[in-house]
Amino acid sequence: MPNIKPVSDLRNYNEVLRDVAEGEPVFLTKNGRGRYAIIDLADYEKTQATMKLMAQLAEGEKAGRDKGWLTLNEVEKSLGL
Repeated sequence: MPNIKPVSDLRNYNEVLRDVAEGEPVFLTKNGRGRYAIIDLADYEKTQATMKLMAQLAEGEKAGRDKGWLTLNEVEKSLGL
């Protein structure tokens, strides 16, 4: 179950931060609507790494479509295998 708190609870931020755990963000609302998320640093770093990997995969796929794909033999040869 998501941990949802009003942004006004940040007046006592120690309690809000105590509820943040890896895989369990705290969502803050403003005027009854979702506005912010406080996440564990490990989750943030995983998200950033995933986004970077997805961007690199998309770039590789685009290069494959534009420049052509390599065969398995060509990849092994370029890696010296």
